[in-house]
Amino acid sequence: MTAFLGNLLGGLLKFIFDLVSKVGTEPEKFSYYAIAIIVTTIIFKLILLPISLHQSKSTKKMNELQPKIKEIQNKYKNDPQTQQAKMMEVYKENKYNPASGCLILLIQFPIIIAFFNVLRDPIKYVFKDPNVYAAISKVFLWIPNLEQPDPYLWGIPLLTAITTYLQSKTMSSSVETNPQTESSQKVMNIFLPLMMFMFARSLAAGIGIYLVVGNIFQIIQQLISNRSLGENKEETK
Repeated sequence: MTAFLGNLLGGLLKFIFDLVSKVGTEPEKFSYYAIAIIVTTIIFKLILLPISLHQSKSTKKMNELQPKIKEIQNKYKNDPQTQQAKMMEVYKENKYNPASGCLILLIQFPIIIAFFNVLRDPIKYVFKDPNVYAAISKVFLWIPNLEQPDPYLWGIPLLTAITTYLQSKTMSSSVETNPQTESSQKVMNIFLPLMMFMFARSLAAGIGIYLVVGNIFQIIQQLISNRSLGENKEETK
């Protein structure tokens, strides 16, 4: 499955590369390959948009049900079986599937891994011919070669960390949590960007661009979703 998706997404990247390479003269500091990665990442995120929107709707529904769920948890805290039965009744009445969030992630995961593999091995999935890949420019602003890690820590690694932090913050602000969960979320909001910073230091810069552009896309999407959720809350007051 991953190989099939990799060839499919690699074909998309090659199509975009061929398309942009026919438009004007290649900029000295902004290669066609870099442009193709950015455009393909945006298209890739748009392909996943329906799944992401479904996940956002699931989160919104869960937030709406939180008061009822908390009430049931407090009322039947000494009776786990009744508590579970009452919660299932609430889910059924509101047509909410608590497992839907996990299913959405399971659908997204192989697609994301496939695209990651495409950028990690562009000869296999995109250009097919090593000579063709060797001949193209891989420059992106201060980065001389996108198949190598960014030579500067303040570049792609730092941007990856910052956008990961912002994405995590915008996502966590859309979910109502208890004090214990909120404390864990704050730790994760710090740990995850640091982990991504170290991760991006050793990755090919082309993959780093994918991570940064993908994070920015998710941040914008989540901000729009959070605004919509806020408007819905105001209407229900």
